Amino acid sequence: MTNLPAMMPETMHVLEVSELAPDLAGVGVAERPMPQPGARQALVRIEAAALGFPDLLMTEGLYQAKPPLPFVPGMEAAGEVVEAGEGSRWRAGDKVIVATLTGAVVQYGAYADAALIPLPAALSFAEGASLRAAYITAYTAIARIGRAEAGETLVVHGAAGGVGLAAVDLGKALGLTVIAVASTAEKREAIQRLYAPDHILAGPTGLREQILELTGGRGADLVYDPVGGDVFDEACRYTAFGGRLLVVGFAGGRIAEVRTNIPLIKGFSVVGVRAGEYGRRFPERGAADIAEVMRLAEEGRIRPHVHSAVPLADWREAYLAMRERRVIGRTVILPHG
Repeated sequence: MTNLPAMMPETMHVLEVSELAPDLAGVGVAERPMPQPGARQALVRIEAAALGFPDLLMTEGLYQAKPPLPFVPGMEAAGEVVEAGEGSRWRAGDKVIVATLTGAVVQYGAYADAALIPLPAALSFAEGASLRAAYITAYTAIARIGRAEAGETLVVHGAAGGVGLAAVDLGKALGLTVIAVASTAEKREAIQRLYAPDHILAGPTGLREQILELTGGRGADLVYDPVGGDVFDEACRYTAFGGRLLVVGFAGGRIAEVRTNIPLIKGFSVVGVRAGEYGRRFPERGAADIAEVMRLAEEGRIRPHVHSAVPLADWREAYLAMRERRVIGRTVILPHG
């Protein structure tokens, strides 16, 4: 190959989904030609790629986005620019965060300028790879769509997961009273140690009584729900009048239903959150949200938690940890590890 920086290999290793199948049967490490950056693109050496629950669902075709086969999974990564294409605003040596629908779990990737943002100096590559998707989702939901005000009460379901833990961290940074809900004692202890929410509960049964007691009978101003199912049903009973129940996902497996007389009588809103689509439809707001999250990270007011960082050869363990609900925060793959 030509036009590559000196001492660069001609091939690289990637994680590839070649078939949609259960039990990760269609996933494996593959060797591919080294990419070259086009106009207004940069070639990035990926130091860390973070996995989220959608990456697991995509291996079986169960996510709403269904990229053509074969594809490289991974929506976010962090690394260092090694070569800039013609007209690119990036330069070799720039440390960046990569945002993409697919294509993050690679040793090197060529990405459009717009897909890259500067890595906050306060974060490691692994932390930077874990920042964007979870924290932009949390910020768009809580601050933008949820219109949170300092002093309001925020309940976070699934608080140990990637997007849930980000919501706990961000809620504290925004001056909210945060009530975290997690399923196991181990997860609750970790959340308390990492981000010290104001209260932490087990759920899903008994949440209404506990939250009403903690809020003096008012209920929660905001509920951040990436779980669905039983905890959503319970949230309909303790969301405050004028509150906002934010639907982020269905990690619990069951898509809940609500009779419309309940939000009518209780006076709360049920609002769907698709942070990526929100940013695409309202690009100026999306850019402002990203800038605010990066500012909070740069100032050290928020910091993603990396559950584990595994070499590319151990990719299966990273996926199984997600499937078995063992991950607290984000699992990261090190393509050069």
